[in-house]
Amino acid sequence: MNYQRSEFQASYGISSQLPAPDRPEFAFSGRSNVGKSSLINKLCNRKNLARVSSTPGKTATINFYRVDTAYFVDLPGYGFARVSDADRARWDELINGYFEAGRPLALLVQLLDCRHDPSADDRQMLDYLHYHGIPFVVALTKADKLKKAQQQAAEARFRELCAPYGCRQVFLTSAEKGTGIDALRACLDAAVGETADGL
Repeated sequence: MNYQRSEFQASYGISSQLPAPDRPEFAFSGRSNVGKSSLINKLCNRKNLARVSSTPGKTATINFYRVDTAYFVDLPGYGFARVSDADRARWDELINGYFEAGRPLALLVQLLDCRHDPSADDRQMLDYLHYHGIPFVVALTKADKLKKAQQQAAEARFRELCAPYGCRQVFLTSAEKGTGIDALRACLDAAVGETADGL
């Protein structure tokens, strides 16, 4: 894929608004403030393609980005306590609506903070992906916050933690330093080829 050819398409607040499923899609999932927008920007070599918010829980919509011949789908962050029951219900409807619509999902990138073991919400999401047979890899974010030896230990620990959920690969990444970005792009390129053949 040519990651330079990227643009924001639209934000969708309810699943019935989602665009026609006409190309492979890559979904990005993770708790609020784990760094989804930053990772998407780094993958596309853009500073402001995805808006980075300092307020957790800000992304309450599904955001679609056209990236060459695919879509990047930024799912709303989870695990932020200060949201109403109505907002939580809307989040559930959005997420379930997306996954149950039979969209051409090439791969989901599950973001986890490499400095901490998966939270209860993270594990719930991993359970969800495993239960529904959704193909996914894990991107460990904020690798620049760890020393080299800590990075290797974190990567090994998360490989072990994520394997029972059916995780295909674990990538140690840093949107700040560019760590792991080329390897993750290569993984997405391989997946987009497989999905495009079936469209």
